[in-house]
Amino acid sequence: MIDAGARTVEQVLVDLGINPIEVIVSRNGRLVPDDAVVSGDDEIRIIRIAHGG
Repeated sequence: MIDAGARTVEQVLVDLGINPIEVIVSRNGRLVPDDAVVSGDDEIRIIRIAHGG
C-alpha cells in the first residue's frame, strides 16, 4: 500500500516512475482522469495500456 496523501493521480504515477500516458487509473473501481485527487483511503488500480501498430 502506498500512502498517496492528497495528490493528483498524475503526481502519484510520476512518483512511482510510471508514464501517465501509458496507463489508465481507477479509483475505488471507477476510471479517473490524471487530474483527479486521491487520498490514502482510496483504492487505486493502475492498468497498463497495450498498444501497437
